Amino acid sequence: MIAFWMMTGLAAALAGLLVLAGARRGADAAVEADSDAGTRELDELDRLKARGLLDDAAHAAARAEAGRRLLAQGAAAPRPVAGSKDRLWVLGGLAAAVAAALGLYVATGWPGLPDQAYETRVDAWSTQLETLEPAQLAAVTARVVKERPGDRQALAMLGAARFAADDPLGAASAFRRLIELDPKDAQAWARLGESLVRANDGKVGGDAEAAFIQAVKLDPEQLGARFFLGEAALSRGDAAAVRVMWSPLIAALEPTDPRRIDLERRMPKAGAE
Repeated sequence: MIAFWMMTGLAAALAGLLVLAGARRGADAAVEADSDAGTRELDELDRLKARGLLDDAAHAAARAEAGRRLLAQGAAAPRPVAGSKDRLWVLGGLAAAVAAALGLYVATGWPGLPDQAYETRVDAWSTQLETLEPAQLAAVTARVVKERPGDRQALAMLGAARFAADDPLGAASAFRRLIELDPKDAQAWARLGESLVRANDGKVGGDAEAAFIQAVKLDPEQLGARFFLGEAALSRGDAAAVRVMWSPLIAALEPTDPRRIDLERRMPKAGAE
C-alpha cells in the first residue's frame, strides 16, 4: 500500500510538470508563430522592392507600417507564460489533492478490511438459498467453511457449488480438503476426479484417473468413476479394462436409456483385443 501511494504521488507530480511544460510550449509556439509571420511579411516587402514594384519611399513606409502593426498586436495580446509562482501553485494543488485523497482513504478505509459491499451481498444471499445461482451458493458456502473448516457436509456442498459454477479448480480444492478429513470418502474421490477432468478440458489425466481408481477401490458402485476409468482405458486401447469398468454401468441403466445405448455401441466386443 505504501508503494501504491508513493507511485500515486509521483504520477501526480509528473502530471503537474507535464501541464506546465505543455503550457510553456504553447506560449512559445504562439510567440514563434507571430514572429515568423512578421518575418515573412518583411521579406515579401523586400522582394517587391527588389523586383522594382516598390520604390524606396513606399518600401520604407510599408516596413514601418508592418513594424507598428506587429508591435501593436504584441501589446494588445500579451502571451501568458508559466512562471516560478505558477509552477508552485500547480504542484501545490496536486499535492493538496493527493493529501485529501489519502485523508479520505484513512477516514473511510483500512488495508486488509474485507469488501464490505461483497460481504453485504453474501449476507443477503444466505437468507434466500433456494433462489441462488451456483456462484452465489458457493460464496455463501465458502463463508460457512471458513467459520467451520471441519464441517464435511459444508465442504461437500462447497465443492458441488463450485463445480456447478464452472470453477473446477476451486471444486477440486474443496474436495481435497474433504478427503483430508475423511480419506475413505469414495464420493469425494470421485468428485475430485470429475473436477480434475473438467479442469483438463474433458481429458482424464493421471491425477484424475488416480482419484477414480481410489473411488472404485473404496466403493465399486461409484458408477461415475467407472465411466471415466472406462474412457481412460478406451483411449489407451485397453479393451478388457473398458469392459470391466463399463459392464456394471451398462447393467445399471435402463435398456432404452440413451447413455446405455451409447456405451454399448462404444464398448469393445469380447475377443477384439
